[in-house]
Amino acid sequence: MKYMLIAGEASGDMHAARLMRALRARDSEAEFRFLGGDEMARVAERKPEIHYADMAFMGLWDVLTHLRAIKRNLKRAENILETFRPDALILVDYPGFNLRMARYAKERGFRVFYYITPKVWAWKEGRVEQLRKYTDRRFVILPFEPAYFAKHGLEVTYVGNPVKEAIDDYRPPDAAEFRAANGLDGRPLVALLPGSRRQEIRHMLPMMLRLAASMPQVQFAIAGAPSLDESVYRRYGWDEHIPLLHGKTYDLLSVAQAAVVTSGTATLETALLGVPQVVGYRTVEWQYRLGKLFVDIDYFSLVNLILNRPAVPELLQGEFNEATVRRYLEKLLADTPERRQMLADYADLRKTIGEKRASEEGAGIIMSFEF
Repeated sequence: MKYMLIAGEASGDMHAARLMRALRARDSEAEFRFLGGDEMARVAERKPEIHYADMAFMGLWDVLTHLRAIKRNLKRAENILETFRPDALILVDYPGFNLRMARYAKERGFRVFYYITPKVWAWKEGRVEQLRKYTDRRFVILPFEPAYFAKHGLEVTYVGNPVKEAIDDYRPPDAAEFRAANGLDGRPLVALLPGSRRQEIRHMLPMMLRLAASMPQVQFAIAGAPSLDESVYRRYGWDEHIPLLHGKTYDLLSVAQAAVVTSGTATLETALLGVPQVVGYRTVEWQYRLGKLFVDIDYFSLVNLILNRPAVPELLQGEFNEATVRRYLEKLLADTPERRQMLADYADLRKTIGEKRASEEGAGIIMSFEF
């Protein structure tokens, strides 16, 4: 069969690649075209039609200033769909773009599967109707989502969480060898995860660098996004005094005593790797205030959302500053009640997510669909 997949960011690229492997294990004749990244390219053994680095626009201002690029990417995706004629279009998160593609494809008779549905429970609830009208099957990855969609009369399938699947399969390096190979000394190590998009790094990295300067007794290292080179980090204050490790996020976390993490998928990855963390997020103030008018959730980190309790500290906007983060970090770097409680919460998180392997569950359902 022929499959077209669209993933618009680094985490989607990783999850889509796993799904592609699971599809190929069931379908030796599987043929792929995709918009995504290097992980998907390794599975498909071909380059993406558009790399997610040219698609990852985030926030109202960033979208508005890149409308031409977005329209160009949409047109390119539509042309690929029409010429490749896939048996299945598989959309991976990235809702602003992918819901447009869902409508375009469904109106032309293509089968549309949504793997990792949009977070409509947080905002833009109207997208529930778009999912109902323009997708054939919907796969959710958060355990509370089926109940939410059931209230709207929409059937979805919880397939497990692909982050947990990736962590379960991950094998960490030898800690001493990794430290030596990457210029890390014997001080307690804190991993800094400023995000995978340029906009996130612009807002998050400067504060993280100030934090590192205020704690000389601690070793800090930055998890660099695979799609961004050193120049992006230099632009916002980074220099060689702090190691910048590209494409080694899991390895870095595996040897870290704690982490400071930009809200997103990375918070769940950090938790499932068992690393105590402080979660933060910053953006342009007017965008934050505008967003608050539409977003109705009790927590913003995935860890707290899944557990429905404040298991990890969350710091927004001005609260995400070096003094406040340092106070939390100091309680997490030693064997304290706060650290022990967070690790206990992480154990509950694993139980709540369960043991399903998302890629295998998703591939099985897609392959069993009547084409």
